[in-house]
Amino acid sequence: MSRQIRLEDDVYERIKANKRDDESFSDAVDRLISGRSLRDLRDVFDDDQVSEMRDAVEGADQADRDEVREVAERFE
Repeated sequence: MSRQIRLEDDVYERIKANKRDDESFSDAVDRLISGRSLRDLRDVFDDDQVSEMRDAVEGADQADRDEVREVAERFE
């Protein structure tokens, strides 16, 4: 069974850009939406692990900001 759907032009163009030569639009949509989502991991980690990962990401972000600041200061 097939269905017609209406897509905004930008959505259509994104699908078209990600569609492989050997697949239909239906195949492309199926492939693009069938991947795992971060929501699938919500029951995998406990609160302590989530907090630890969040702290690690925030620390890495701060380290990146510090490094960018140091490089920018060299060019001032």
